[in-house]
Amino acid sequence: MSGENNGKFYLYTRYERFWHWLQAALIIALAATGFEVHGSLTLLGYKRAVTVHSALGVAWLVAFAFFVFWIATTGEWKQYVPTTKKMFEVMRFYGYGIFIGQPHPCPKTPDAKHNPLQRLTYLALAAALLPFMMATGLLYYVYNDWAALGLGGLSLSAVALAHLLGAFAILAFLVVHVYMTTTGHTPLAHVKAMCTGWEDTHAEKPEDWEKRTA
Repeated sequence: MSGENNGKFYLYTRYERFWHWLQAALIIALAATGFEVHGSLTLLGYKRAVTVHSALGVAWLVAFAFFVFWIATTGEWKQYVPTTKKMFEVMRFYGYGIFIGQPHPCPKTPDAKHNPLQRLTYLALAAALLPFMMATGLLYYVYNDWAALGLGGLSLSAVALAHLLGAFAILAFLVVHVYMTTTGHTPLAHVKAMCTGWEDTHAEKPEDWEKRTA
């Protein structure tokens, strides 16, 4: 499905919306069970929390592998190519312009779903933070096999601390991300678009650097 309809354009595919909400659910569930394993919460009981957390971690790893395959085969990886063009304009908008009613310097379009600041943030998330969490979580998961895998020199406490710090970084991103969803032309506009796929056509045509190449 594509094109415009009743003042809207189709921005997010079904898979993008599925991946977005699946990842949100997995992150929240992983955080809850992870903090219970850490001893900060009491929800399922320690043993069950460990089992559920491990299963969710494997599910997240599989889902992330499908996401990487999807962006590689559809060309959507181009949406994450970083650029500094209009970076300061976007930062100034969120720091000042948004509070006085100025228009967004990089409105969303099908060819440019992410502004420069989002591109850098999402690239760092997908290429660094999420793989880091999966790697440290996987190391934690196979702890009993470290010696057989030649990893006997690793410190369990160091891996656990690294995984915990990564979890706090993801939670910080989640808080900021939820706030940013309220900064559309209406407080729920971005959430609605991620549910239906359709965005209001108040955006201007993208500049050349924002267009995906064939």
